[in-house]
Amino acid sequence: MLPNSNLLVPRIWDFCKRSIEVSLQQLPGVMEASVNFATAKAKVLYNSEILREAEIINRITGLGYIVEHSGELKSHNHSDSCEGERDHNHDHVKADVSKKLQAKIGGMDCGSCAKTVEVGLQQIAGVLEVSVSFASKRMQISYDPQQVSEQTISDRVRTLGYTFEQIGEASSHQHTHSRDHDNSVSKPTQKPDPASWKFWINNRRGQSVILAALGLVLGLLTQHLALPIWIARAFYGIGIVIAGYPIARAGLFELRLRRADMNLLMTISVIGAVILGDWFEATLVLFLFSLGTTLQVFTFGRTRNAISALMDLTPPTATVKRGNKEVTVPVESVQVGEILTIRPGGRVALDGVVISGSSAIDQSPITGESIPEDKAPGDTVFAGTLNQSGFLEVKVTHTVSDTTVSKIIHLVESAQGSRAPSQQWVDRFALVYTPIVILIAIAIALIPPLAFAQPFNVWVYRALVMLVIACPCALVISTPVSIVSAIGAATRKGVLFKGGNALETAGRLTTFAFDKTGTITQGLPVVQKVYDLGKVSANMVLQIAASVEQQSEHPLSKAIVAKAHEQGMELEAPINFTALPGKGIQANLREQLYFIGNQRLFLDQGIRLSGEAESLLAEIEQLGQIPVLVGTNEGLLGAIALSDGIRLEATEALRQLKRVGLKRLVMLTGDRTAVAKQIAQQVGITEYRAELLPEDKLEEIQLLRRVGVVGMVGDGINDAPALAAADISFAVGGIDIALETADVVIVGSDLRRLAYAVELSRRTVSVIQQNVVFSLITKGLFLLLGTFGFVGLAVAVLADTGTSLLVTANGMRLFKTKTVKD
Repeated sequence: MLPNSNLLVPRIWDFCKRSIEVSLQQLPGVMEASVNFATAKAKVLYNSEILREAEIINRITGLGYIVEHSGELKSHNHSDSCEGERDHNHDHVKADVSKKLQAKIGGMDCGSCAKTVEVGLQQIAGVLEVSVSFASKRMQISYDPQQVSEQTISDRVRTLGYTFEQIGEASSHQHTHSRDHDNSVSKPTQKPDPASWKFWINNRRGQSVILAALGLVLGLLTQHLALPIWIARAFYGIGIVIAGYPIARAGLFELRLRRADMNLLMTISVIGAVILGDWFEATLVLFLFSLGTTLQVFTFGRTRNAISALMDLTPPTATVKRGNKEVTVPVESVQVGEILTIRPGGRVALDGVVISGSSAIDQSPITGESIPEDKAPGDTVFAGTLNQSGFLEVKVTHTVSDTTVSKIIHLVESAQGSRAPSQQWVDRFALVYTPIVILIAIAIALIPPLAFAQPFNVWVYRALVMLVIACPCALVISTPVSIVSAIGAATRKGVLFKGGNALETAGRLTTFAFDKTGTITQGLPVVQKVYDLGKVSANMVLQIAASVEQQSEHPLSKAIVAKAHEQGMELEAPINFTALPGKGIQANLREQLYFIGNQRLFLDQGIRLSGEAESLLAEIEQLGQIPVLVGTNEGLLGAIALSDGIRLEATEALRQLKRVGLKRLVMLTGDRTAVAKQIAQQVGITEYRAELLPEDKLEEIQLLRRVGVVGMVGDGINDAPALAAADISFAVGGIDIALETADVVIVGSDLRRLAYAVELSRRTVSVIQQNVVFSLITKGLFLLLGTFGFVGLAVAVLADTGTSLLVTANGMRLFKTKTVKD
């Protein structure tokens, strides 16, 4: 449990603020401590299983403040500064103690159900803040434990007709698992299938549907056999009570909250039908409503499978080397720096770095890449990925709550629960629509009978039909089902949207701006060409340089050695290797001394460069490349030209963006104009800006935004201002940095996913518009038909639940969005 303590500490100087923060952060169990100098408030987030509130209070009193309990905490300041004399004037202040928890809420049929839970909980004294996401079925609540208990919160949710399952603290990214304790391949959680009879037998909703159907059929049968009417009504009554009880219970609570959702409207309609003597239709209405909502909840639940699949990836235990033994322990107990052992077929339990062994790792659940990636000592591995072949020893770099998959889960949960601009419009519309239709229903029930002497039962029945039509379930669900489906689909492809706003904005892009280094290029040097001066061949120049460079850790040296290995060259072992900082290196191969480095190295050695060599160097530098000279005491043998290598997929990715209609692609770089021009020509970019500082990139983004919607693509390291200034930002760098800096994260850094993100966004907006228009037309049509008596209660319910199912199914089509082909 991770409760918050908010302590108000008056009139402290800013340097006192820092002293209090540092002192509190040193306490075991304190996760976060911050002091606001302006408001004199201290906020402490701590683990109550490790640390008691009294220990926090003792630490504060030890700093010169007194905290006492009297229903609420009060703090007295003993000093106005951290140094000098103490001031004995006491200031009485208040402190709030709050806890946060996260729970899974089951049984919600549409967005209004989430609102019902929120309003119901907000009315409990001591509840400070509550947020319920229909999309992710998650609730986050902050409350005062001195006024309200977790049991009270869970009881209120169940009273409203929903299920409550506590997950953990809202502040934690950690997710627990209930699976067998091994780190082998995790089996996905089995999802109930409506096509299976077990779904209907074992599911509470399914049981209600079956019993309501049974009461309906038996009642209809007794009527057909001309048995006494009370027998038929008894069977109908059984169906009504069984199917209607949870609906009526939630509806009555809605009435107490002065709200009208589908549960209340349906309850009134059924009661009205029974009063009018139409028991069959009342039972049929409840049966259709229960059947529709059951199918809808299941169907919508399938859109959440992206998170479920991610949660099932990480094994609950890890095998760790402790001393001379290997022990299997819960992943929560493994600390940074410990060594994991991972055998073939096992999943990686925590993020780390390979220190021993080599293997192919299936990273598709994290990066979306279908081809396994070879891992060797020094390479990073992610929790949840599958070790396919070799034995690995991995040094842990992140605890279970801080792994990449945990961060992705948290991001996707937040994104799926976010409110896109279109959803905000729908919610505002629904707030007006439902009360207006209810008023129309009341008018229909009263005006014709009272003003025109029309029969009450006819117009009351029509009013009941209007009440059913009044609930905007299909309209409210039209947006979140599309957002959740799209984000789930994107997650499987290695594209992480941080929310509905980012998802919708990506489809409106007219311009893409790219940072060069680390985005279009690899950020690492690559050999572009090897030149010789006629004394030895170009292959010999490369072989000599690579043999000498083998013992160097310099990036240029590694690039040269990699090029030689790529060409299958056999390298000799250098003798008397000497690094010359800022110049290069020297070493012997057999009896010959070689120099590998820059022009300064050769000048310092007294080795003159010929006119031909000078011209070669000028040519290489003109191309924006780095020359590495290779020679002996007798003169230069040749040169190797290196530059930042272009990503293999960069050219194809830019072509794909043009195919989806993004014609304006601009490259921004701080590199020289010659280098920028060469890179732009190679990848097919016609616009580029060179020699830019970070603030210059920011200004360029602002200029581009004047004429269109701009997306900025970068690695999140030195282009943060430009990323922040764009309408939407895409990060292709390391996941840790990317998750903090961008609106969209391209996991695995494959630029070809940019076109997929844009296409998915456009399809999502299109599907949302289809759903909203279809829902509005359907509602409008049935409002008109209901007013003139052309629609009965059963048809109205069928139209409402049918529309909800159709917009849900339409939103789920986004799962099938394919990547853009070149």
